[in-house]
Amino acid sequence: MSLKVKLKDIIEEMEIQFEESRSLLNIKTGEIVIVTSEDLRAAEDEQPIDHLPEWDRENRMLAIEVVENFEDYIDLPTKNDVNEYEIIENFCLTMSDQRKQDSLYKAIKGKGAFRRFKDKIIDFGLEDQWYSYRDECYKQIAIEWCRENKIDFIE
Repeated sequence: MSLKVKLKDIIEEMEIQFEESRSLLNIKTGEIVIVTSEDLRAAEDEQPIDHLPEWDRENRMLAIEVVENFEDYIDLPTKNDVNEYEIIENFCLTMSDQRKQDSLYKAIKGKGAFRRFKDKIIDFGLEDQWYSYRDECYKQIAIEWCRENKIDFIE
């Protein structure tokens, strides 16, 4: 029986990624883990852990596991793989109402684009449509990642 990963778990991790951490899939267990860059560096340098508080020790032990068995882990798609601006831009182009399309497209130019975009979709009552579109884009990125990495998934 081959391992199947829940697509929604991958998508959730893609949405909540933090700077200075990595989200990885254990290809043997199907577990998704998050490790900080700091813990990975410490694990690679074999820094002692006995002085750490228990919660930190657990994080470090996970990093050690990842370092020692790195061939069992694959990085999930990162924020670099998810071009949020491009997703927003493509959403703007889906508008059949030219006035809304022009207004949204104008809002995403320059500094503060994300905030202005959010304000505009609220003004136009497009929040549900936007989040459905965005969710579908994330799903497609996750599916493509699974296929590229030969990971079986369930929706």
